[in-house]
Amino acid sequence: MALDEAPATARPGSRAVELEVDGKSRIFDIDDPDLPKWIDEEAFRSDDYPYKKKLDREEYKETLTKLQIELVKVQFWMQATGKRVMAVFEGRDAAGKGGAIHATTANMNPRSARVVALTKPTETERGQWYFQRYVATFPTAGEFVLFDRSWYNRAGVEQVMGFCTPDQYEQFLRETPRFEEMIANEGIHLFKFWINIGREMQLKRFHDRRHDPLKIWKLSPMDIAALNKWDDYTAKRDRLLKETHTEHGAWTVIRGNDKRRSRINVIRHMLTKLDYDGKDEAAIGEVDAKILGSGPGFLR
Repeated sequence: MALDEAPATARPGSRAVELEVDGKSRIFDIDDPDLPKWIDEEAFRSDDYPYKKKLDREEYKETLTKLQIELVKVQFWMQATGKRVMAVFEGRDAAGKGGAIHATTANMNPRSARVVALTKPTETERGQWYFQRYVATFPTAGEFVLFDRSWYNRAGVEQVMGFCTPDQYEQFLRETPRFEEMIANEGIHLFKFWINIGREMQLKRFHDRRHDPLKIWKLSPMDIAALNKWDDYTAKRDRLLKETHTEHGAWTVIRGNDKRRSRINVIRHMLTKLDYDGKDEAAIGEVDAKILGSGPGFLR
């Protein structure tokens, strides 16, 4: 049975962890098929989410189709002009990065719309300039490249989990604004998205992955190891956004508890910023200011 009020300790031999959530001690056992009531009740409204329920499915599908038609136009424009676009997707585990990327690329020509999701660096890559393996994946003329995580690993998971030194972390924060200014000066249009979710929503999505045989591959041992590091990740997120939100590399922040609203507003934002041929402003619609904002101040 799922536990609502946490006992002092988890049951021996389980992967249950004791969490401090909103000042209360809670037990979360990811292997228990019953989702705890306290997670189910709080997930959608966690992180002060501004809506009470998901966007209607039919409205979502209709809107997404219109936006995807515009993305096809963007590809034709890029191929005709040689423009290059990069979109970086960051956020906590289970924030919805992969889903937003898939919604963007679903109807685009895969020959010129490419997803980059690098695994951990090889021994050779560890000896190189940190940014080198990412630069090798940058777009050529007419390409749209989307990063499912990026060089920002260093400012998040690597720092929290001890995979880089404090000096490497500080060096990254100093160098990244200059690195992204070089990208802009090269003429590449860079989007940076931080998708934010509440703690209970993350736990719910982890639980869903654990008990769905089609999604269980998405749940990694690193996800489990990070369950008690929510505050550490929050502190690193806040500093990352503060130090690397610049004129040349602005962060767009998305409230991601509702994946449908998140995906639609990500695509709308990109379409709004690109000056492509045949642009249909009515089809694009207005970005939802409750869901999408700019820079670290949006989360306060």
